[in-house]
Amino acid sequence: MRHLFFYFLFLLIVCSCQGQSLGTAGSTPPNHSLWDQLLSKHVKPGGRVDYAGFIRDKEQLESYLKSLSENAPDRKTWSREDQLAYWINAYNAFTVKLIVDHYPIESIRDLGPKLKIPLVNDVWHYKFFEIGGKETDLDEIEHGILRKEFEEPRIHFAINCASVSCPPLQPFAFTADQLEAQLEAVAKEFVNDPSRNQIQKDEVQVSAIFNWFSGDFTRDGSLIDFLNSYSKIRIDSDAKVTYLDYNWSLND
Repeated sequence: MRHLFFYFLFLLIVCSCQGQSLGTAGSTPPNHSLWDQLLSKHVKPGGRVDYAGFIRDKEQLESYLKSLSENAPDRKTWSREDQLAYWINAYNAFTVKLIVDHYPIESIRDLGPKLKIPLVNDVWHYKFFEIGGKETDLDEIEHGILRKEFEEPRIHFAINCASVSCPPLQPFAFTADQLEAQLEAVAKEFVNDPSRNQIQKDEVQVSAIFNWFSGDFTRDGSLIDFLNSYSKIRIDSDAKVTYLDYNWSLND
């Protein structure tokens, strides 16, 4: 038991250090136009993804991923917007690659290590790509970088985990010059999407995302306060809040 305790302590220390080395000094932000073209071509209304189409255009996808791998952010010189756009696009593009490389599948959760341990060793900890010459995984981008370094709750509506209940993959790339407007748009879209959140004045049934990452949404107030920033229906401050089941089926 003692050895098990120290093993998990080691894992926590390793996880807490993630994200610090994923960068390249002197790099410049890559062009996201190729990713934008692929998304506009292969993402359908409602966020459904034509993975077979991505497979046909795999050469272009790999070319874009190569540009990401070779141009990791320089935290000292890149703007906050350039860094955020990079990491959001990287998360989404490498997730698409993961699905494309194994398509057809029923769920992203079927992939990754054969021995799956939630939060420790699952598909999001599967190191299948490199950033700045270092092997890494989707978990590090989401938790070690996006959530840890930027404290931007709207990223949860911008990154896509290839599942039906995830915020939809957008038919456009995120870019530094449009980032604020894009994040506002995806937040408003997700909160008001009746297939993902059911909002009434005195009761809300919302995505499990708001439960899993509750601290990200309540830094400046309650969850109701956050929802009211985007909801078309004004929610009472004492409204009942429950969380919907999550559908992990592939979003194809």
